[in-house]
Amino acid sequence: MALNIPDIKRIAHLARIEIDDAEAAQTLDKLSGILSLIEEMQAVDTAGITPMSHSQDVVQRLRDDVVTKDNQRDVFQQNAPAVDSGLYLVPKVIE
Repeated sequence: MALNIPDIKRIAHLARIEIDDAEAAQTLDKLSGILSLIEEMQAVDTAGITPMSHSQDVVQRLRDDVVTKDNQRDVFQQNAPAVDSGLYLVPKVIE
């Protein structure tokens, strides 16, 4: 995909970035380099490669899932104006 200066200026306009001709030329060089690298990477044959979620085969150490705090729902709901079956009741705001 080839870009040109008008493309860069349009992208800058859409991003609400003010850019002059010198900056547009520098940006064109940088974006062209990025796009050529992407094309190069897409040309690599990856047919026999298994997708992976991480570059290294690591296992994360996890802590035991243990309850550390008591359920205080009843204490918290004592200050509520209206409660039913553990749920806060609020006035209807949408018809």
